[in-house]
Amino acid sequence: MELREYLAIMRKWWWLIALCAILAAGASFVVNRSTPPVYQASTTLMVGQIIQDPNPNTQDMSTSERLAQTYAEIARRQPILQATVKALGLDTSWEELRERVSVNLVRNTQLIEIRVMDTDPQRAKVTADEIARQLILQSPTQQDKEREGHRQFVTAQLADLQAKIEAGQAEIAELEKSLAVAFNAEQMQNIRAQITALQNQVNIWQANYASLLSFLQEGVTNYISVVEPATVPMVPISPRTRTNILMAAMVGIMLGAGFAFLIEYLDDTIKSPDDIVQTLGLSPLGAIGRIDGKSYGDKLIAAIHPRSPISEAYRILRTNIQFSAVDRPLETLLISSPNPIEGKSITLANLGVVMAQAGLSAILVDSDLRRPVLHKIFDLPNKEGLTTALLEGEPHLDGHLQATQVENLWILTSGPLPPNPSELLGSQKMKNLIEALKEKADVILFDSPPSLVVTDAAVLARQVDGVLLVTDAGNTRREMARRAKDDLLKVGANVLGAVLNKLSPRGAGYYYHYYYYSRDGEGQKRRKRKKKRSLLSRLPVLRRLGHRR
Repeated sequence: MELREYLAIMRKWWWLIALCAILAAGASFVVNRSTPPVYQASTTLMVGQIIQDPNPNTQDMSTSERLAQTYAEIARRQPILQATVKALGLDTSWEELRERVSVNLVRNTQLIEIRVMDTDPQRAKVTADEIARQLILQSPTQQDKEREGHRQFVTAQLADLQAKIEAGQAEIAELEKSLAVAFNAEQMQNIRAQITALQNQVNIWQANYASLLSFLQEGVTNYISVVEPATVPMVPISPRTRTNILMAAMVGIMLGAGFAFLIEYLDDTIKSPDDIVQTLGLSPLGAIGRIDGKSYGDKLIAAIHPRSPISEAYRILRTNIQFSAVDRPLETLLISSPNPIEGKSITLANLGVVMAQAGLSAILVDSDLRRPVLHKIFDLPNKEGLTTALLEGEPHLDGHLQATQVENLWILTSGPLPPNPSELLGSQKMKNLIEALKEKADVILFDSPPSLVVTDAAVLARQVDGVLLVTDAGNTRREMARRAKDDLLKVGANVLGAVLNKLSPRGAGYYYHYYYYSRDGEGQKRRKRKKKRSLLSRLPVLRRLGHRR
């Protein structure tokens, strides 16, 4: 399939796609409205104190990362979660709590992020902090009390040494000033001795300070601390109503499109001129739109609205038929269809009208001797016609042809229905009648029963110059159309091509885009009724006229 064919399917089934999208979005809206909001709180922990070491090494950092992975697994185990449930007095089991807890490692760091989801934002925050606290309690962090005391002592000693160093440096500065104003060599020597002794003491203090500071800055690898405590979440993480509705609508669109393509795939009817070529191997001679109207007379659109797009489609059909028989003059044409639903009689009637409008003298023969309708389309009596002409000793047309309101167009109705239509149509009298008809008009169009229902069409197809097969867009099944064509070819019929009838405006595409006339305006309706009454008023006179060439 080409892109335009996919787009055509989408345009055809847009209502199904839109319906699926609306239903999916509506269902998503209802579900999201009935779902309680869920909040998420997170606490961030750090494993180790390598970051406090001024000279960290790769081994310590690698160890801390592996420890972080271990603690991340422990955080979702029974001891931690059960202790959390007990500490907070939660009305849930640790297994249920585990479903709401996720622990993630921040990549290439020593950080652990504990996330808790809950319908209560305050409870989510408290639970995340408590899980972090329980993890710290069950780690070696709290067991290092002695080291913590040493750190406090070292901190106090550092403060005392810093004060002494600053005081010693200030005293050295004062002695250096007094050295500049000394009166004799002995006094200068005493001052220098004091400066030297004091500088030595300051150096000792500075060395002790550096040693104690190094101890204080030394990191601990197996140590957990809270880097960022949890906060009360203000915005729920789910349900995301707008996002969910949009996603549901997209899913609905895809499902609707899938249903549409599935229906088209399973649909084995002829829907486009391309289907005629691919399925039947015939030329699509025309595509006729669906004609509105309740009665047969309303469907004679080529006479009622000769400037409408559908009438123009019949003219295109007339031209294509003429071109298809350019090498062989076409005097007799049979119109048939696979089934009774395709609208072959309406097609024949309008085709006859446009041929007459083109200046050709045309005769329409209702050779459907089972369900004739041409007399209904043209509102003519059917007491005499084809059967009465054939039952005479020598078939003739005097008094059997009936004129219509269209110039150059005559009708030979079916007449009384016989018990043996096939034998009558295949008789020598029928052949003689056809020859007589050829002398009366330029082109004779025969309406026959459906070719798949009875053999009448096959019998008559051997006696005419060409056959036109009518299909109904969206209703004629491909297999039936193929069988109808094969049956006609078996008897040696010259199948000129096929016409696609009852094509919807959406499916017509490049054949027509709009109706030229307005069927809604009251003035238009009045003109139509007036014109129809004028034509009907002339019918009684025209009916009494016979035609002789």
